[in-house]
Amino acid sequence: MEIRQGTAVSPGIAIGPALVLDTEGVRIPHRTVPPDQVGSEIARLRRALEETAADARNTRERMTERLGPALGNIYGAQQSLIEDRLLRTQIEARIQSQSYSAEYAVSRVIRDFVKRLEDAVELRGNIGAAEARRSASEFIDIERQLLSALLGHPTDPFVSLTEPVIVLATDLMPSDTADFSPRTVRAFATESGGATSHTAILAGALEIPAVVGLSRFLTDVSGGDTVIIDGDKGLLILDPDDETIARYEARRAEALARPDRYEHLRDMPSVTDDDPPVPIRLLGNIELAQEASQCLDRGAEGVGLYRTEFLYLNKTAHPTEEEHYAAYASVLQQIGPSRPVVIRTLDLGADKFSSVSGAVSGEKNPFLGLRSVRLCLNNLDLFKTQLRAVLRAAVFGDLRVMFPMISTVDELRRCKTLLNEVKEDLEYAGIPFKGGVRIGTMIEVPSAALMADVLAREVDFFSIGTNDLVQYTLAADRNNEHVANLYNPADPAVLRLIRMVMQAAHKHKIDVNVCGEMSGEPLYIPLLVGLGLRQLSATPRKIPEIKRVIRDLKIAEAERVAEHALTLETARQVESYLRKQFPPEGPD
Repeated sequence: MEIRQGTAVSPGIAIGPALVLDTEGVRIPHRTVPPDQVGSEIARLRRALEETAADARNTRERMTERLGPALGNIYGAQQSLIEDRLLRTQIEARIQSQSYSAEYAVSRVIRDFVKRLEDAVELRGNIGAAEARRSASEFIDIERQLLSALLGHPTDPFVSLTEPVIVLATDLMPSDTADFSPRTVRAFATESGGATSHTAILAGALEIPAVVGLSRFLTDVSGGDTVIIDGDKGLLILDPDDETIARYEARRAEALARPDRYEHLRDMPSVTDDDPPVPIRLLGNIELAQEASQCLDRGAEGVGLYRTEFLYLNKTAHPTEEEHYAAYASVLQQIGPSRPVVIRTLDLGADKFSSVSGAVSGEKNPFLGLRSVRLCLNNLDLFKTQLRAVLRAAVFGDLRVMFPMISTVDELRRCKTLLNEVKEDLEYAGIPFKGGVRIGTMIEVPSAALMADVLAREVDFFSIGTNDLVQYTLAADRNNEHVANLYNPADPAVLRLIRMVMQAAHKHKIDVNVCGEMSGEPLYIPLLVGLGLRQLSATPRKIPEIKRVIRDLKIAEAERVAEHALTLETARQVESYLRKQFPPEGPD
């Protein structure tokens, strides 16, 4: 049994078979076979080895003719490895001695080879490290080819699932997780990724347990292995023993049987414990239209952030105006005409995958490149399609539009001009729309925070996106586990920028919301309220506990805490101070 520590991004316990997506999505369906099928499994293995070796031989000849013998020899080396007698003997021995399926035996033997190569790298340091890593990569590629041959070259790893799986991968893009559901996926764990990546956000929205940032572990696990995901403590347990499985089964059963301890607060108002009480509006963040009902179920007063990127993912073409319109109208109809729904325009690029035309692939520094509103202003037809659908759907309720990643006043004004042009186009065409939608801008880069006093004259509301604001303020990639110690919402530099934005908003009498992960963390709620925040937006499952914190809070206490926090010098000092002032409720 091995226990790996990562970053918990979505709570819950999951136990089940692993689905390893490291080999281009090839899934191993069975770990063992009946003893009377061992002979046929060995025959399948030999056919797959012959087929794969022939493919490598043909590829070597083709590449040699096209690019010369040096590159052709790469495939010749693969052919030699596939035809190696030791490899075949070891795989066949696993099938004969342990009744492994051909697929599982291939994966297990090759993963053992890779593990030994990686162990050698650790022992020798940099000496021979590059060569060892190349060899490990070649073995992984051979594994992929052999599994593909054995399984008939499958294309969809989720086809013919007989039970939900636990997905393990180097990393997952939002497009990979868009179709995840409890019916097919119990949980997932990745070697890379951070707590505020969009994949992590989606896992929370779908309420699937998830752990990210585990570093390398895929060479120690094969498809079909039993694993445990502890999304509460950020643990991945490989090959758990019977006692551990029993303990986690008990924890999981207890969690399923226990009702939400804050469920009774759902219909109670979100107000402070003052006389008179001060309202703190709670809204929900959603990724998918069908999540709107979850906001109401958890006691939210509307949608504070509707991320629209998932309309573009898993698509061979851009979504049409009618597809946009149908999604937005559906959310508004679920939420009702009197509750706000804030639609954020397309925010793709950098850490989010899409085939949107105009995007630049392979940018040297994508987080500082053509992403978000910059991408939209570089592709006006794409942008206008979305804005037309927004204005049309607005007739169903209190729809508001918000522009992300604004870094200059000029960018915001260009967005507003384009919105006015779309209004004129709709009016000229005689298409029903609502022209008086409220306009907002995200504050998620330092330049926008510093210019908040000017931006506040241009919009009806601000929404502080703390995920990106922290990242850009501290120059720490939020998905890079190597700088995780720098990425911290409690850093005094971030708090001072938030205070600056709050002061500008209050001066110009516009609303301000916080919609990043910071607003979903109970520890930070008193601090945000003390800085002047009167509206929060978080994933629906976090709303009941946030409401509990608010209902126990007094404004004077929150202001005192915020004032003192702003005098501290480090994020660690701020967090330590907040924990002393507001200990977590109940047992850890």
